[in-house]
Amino acid sequence: MNQQLSAPTVARPARRGALAKTAAVLTAGVLLATGCSLKDPGAGSPASAAPAAAQEQAAATGVPSLEGKTVGIAAKDIVHDFSRKVYEELQARVEELGGTVVATQAEAKDDKHVADVENLIAQKPDAIVVILGDAQTLTPALKKVDEAQIPLFTVDFQSEYSKNNVTSDNWTIGSTLARTLAEDIGGSGKVLVFNGFPGVTPCRIRYNELKLVLEDYPQIELITPELQDKYEGTIEDARRQIEDNLRRLPAGEVDAIWSCWDMPQIGAAQAIEAAGRDDVKVYGVDAEPGALDLIADPDSAYQFTVAQQTTAMAQRSADNVALFLDGQADKVTTTSYLDPVFVTKDNVEQVRRDLGI
Repeated sequence: MNQQLSAPTVARPARRGALAKTAAVLTAGVLLATGCSLKDPGAGSPASAAPAAAQEQAAATGVPSLEGKTVGIAAKDIVHDFSRKVYEELQARVEELGGTVVATQAEAKDDKHVADVENLIAQKPDAIVVILGDAQTLTPALKKVDEAQIPLFTVDFQSEYSKNNVTSDNWTIGSTLARTLAEDIGGSGKVLVFNGFPGVTPCRIRYNELKLVLEDYPQIELITPELQDKYEGTIEDARRQIEDNLRRLPAGEVDAIWSCWDMPQIGAAQAIEAAGRDDVKVYGVDAEPGALDLIADPDSAYQFTVAQQTTAMAQRSADNVALFLDGQADKVTTTSYLDPVFVTKDNVEQVRRDLGI
């Protein structure tokens, strides 16, 4: 059972058992983890059904126990599949290593995310892991973590105060997403862009890569003003925005829609279908179940997304916490990169089977 706390947080003792799905995915060998240096430890081993076996397995790969340690987790949200899975599987891995979890999720509210981090500081855990976040609003709270001498770790959130950030290679994601879009529309056309989260590190990187790639496609134009997606009611809001834009942009005036994540694109694809348009293609990231369903539909406008290794990311973050708290900071790199998996209409079913998504 996952404890999601919005009031004063309460620590949860280590769970005696591992998630079956974690074991199945890891055992199947779908991990494509790559460290940013040779000293970056591997993504970890399959989770065992018993804590003793899990700790023996961890020891075999150089990951120490978290017995007697408390790890605070502050997620920005569990609204979409990526953040929810990382949140759940990070808790599972900490518990498998013998640690105690204090978990919070901010319901996609920046002010609550800040309050959650500050609440964790007051509880003096041995480490804090932050999942996603807005750099502008969250950085002052992370400075307080540093001042309290609590080791900070992050997932998909770059911070000067973080001992380690686990993330996908967002430069590769961004450039591949942009190049795929550009080639699919023949190197010429007009693109609507959702760009509502410039302060969120993965979105900033992916957007910058879009701009960089399009320097070599001078006949592709980004339509202005750019669209502003939002966390709450994302799909419905995006659908309304695209419906409005399709009414004002006839065939030939828009060829594709880009976003740094899948949620608004699900609404975009729905709007395109409702309008009976077959001239607009959709591109996103995160391999949300709804996006995968649309990509699997040969008649849908949704063309491409990117799956991230949520189980491996969560496990790597917990393992890095364990190494650091064991005095092995030299084995913890500043950033741990994991390979993305690109999903198209041609391979969507295979990816779903391989990754269990």
